[in-house]
This record gives sequence, C-alpha cells and structure tokens, in this order.
Amino acid sequence: MNNEPQTLQKKEAGEAAARLVESGMVIGLGHGSTAIWALRLIAERLQQGVLRDIRAVPCSSQVAQDARQAGIALTDFNDIPAIDLTIDGADEVDPHGNLIKGAGGALLREKIVAQASSREIIVVDGAKLVRQLGARCRLPVEIVPFGLASQLRYLEGLGAEVLLRRTAGGGLFRTDQGNVLADCRFGPLAEPERLAEALQQRAGLAGHGLFLGLVTDLLVADGGGVHHHKVRRPQDKQS
Repeated sequence: MNNEPQTLQKKEAGEAAARLVESGMVIGLGHGSTAIWALRLIAERLQQGVLRDIRAVPCSSQVAQDARQAGIALTDFNDIPAIDLTIDGADEVDPHGNLIKGAGGALLREKIVAQASSREIIVVDGAKLVRQLGARCRLPVEIVPFGLASQLRYLEGLGAEVLLRRTAGGGLFRTDQGNVLADCRFGPLAEPERLAEALQQRAGLAGHGLFLGLVTDLLVADGGGVHHHKVRRPQDKQS
C-alpha cells in the first residue's frame, strides 16, 4: 500500500499549523505523526531566525525528547500563566470538531494542555474525518492500576469491547503517569457527551480520549490542499 499521499498530507497540515506560531509565544506540542511535522518546521524557523523566544510545553516524554533534539526550548508548565496555542493531532474528528485521541498514549497530558490553551489547533489528513466518533477507532481510557479488573468490568457494562494496550514485548503499556490504557470499542457514538460523563464520574479512570468542545482550529489536508476551519469552542472546557 502506497502511503506517500497520506504522508504528504500530514506534512502539509503540520507545516500549515507551524506557520501560525509567532515569536514570543508559549506553545503546546502534541503527540502524533502529523504534529511532528509542525515541530520540525518550528525548529527550522527558529534556526533561520524567523521565530524567536519560543517556549514549549510538551505533551509527552517522547515529544519532550524530540523537541530538545530539534533545539526547541522547553518550559515548566507550572511556571507559565497560559499557553498561547497548542498543535496536536487526532485519531478521529467529527463534523463539530470533537475528537478521539490517544493512539500515542499521551491523552491525559494532551487534554490538560488543551484545556490551558487559548487556541487548540488540530492537524489531520482527510482520512481522520468521520460522521460520528467511534466509527473506526477504539476509544482509549487511562486507568489507575489499582482495582484494574473492576474498571474493566465497568467499561464492559457501558457496552465496550475492551482490549488492554500492550507493548511489543507483551507487557502492559504504561503512560507517562504509570497508568494503563484500555482501548474500548463502543461503535459510532450518537451522544459522545453522555459517554464522557459516565467515564468522568468513575473513580480510577484517570482520563479518556474524548476531546469535546476543546478545538478552536482544524487544519485538514487532502488532495486539494490544507483547509482551515474555525471551530466555536464552548466556555465550559471540562470535558
């Protein structure tokens, strides 16, 4: 299978997002195969002197490593009042700009950073667009290891087909917080808000991959170029 067109689309979307970054900004750097292109162009523009005084908050230890290697200065999240904009990817995007995220395992930190960002810029290729969330992807749920079996039963009770994420060696995948991930197949979600509420009210579930009402800008690359869609974000950003 030839993935070159999709790779090119990811590159175009990521680079379009990078051009929204201005000197002096504090930026959030998300995880994923599209967001990495934004990171690379930001680093290139810093080296060229087009950008100056950029500080970044990475959403994972891997992104932190990538940013350091690229020469992007990192800052302690606790030392800044706000994040000007965050560039991140997504696994699925519905027509309202809601997302499923978490294939890379950084969903909790990505959501924390998104909630602190004045602009949440999501970069995707056209293959990520769906009519309803859950149409193709499993929903990642981050779980505290204590009482894991009871949490899996709870997720199954909500109608999920649950698969614990594992490493290539067969062990349980661990997030940067030391938690485990359950990849849950719910099927197409007519009311993702109801599922988000059910997941949020359960002690032991540290986070989930439904990003509802957080996006401000959606950059979609397809064969016809990069399309910039503005998304109306509700004032309440707790989901």
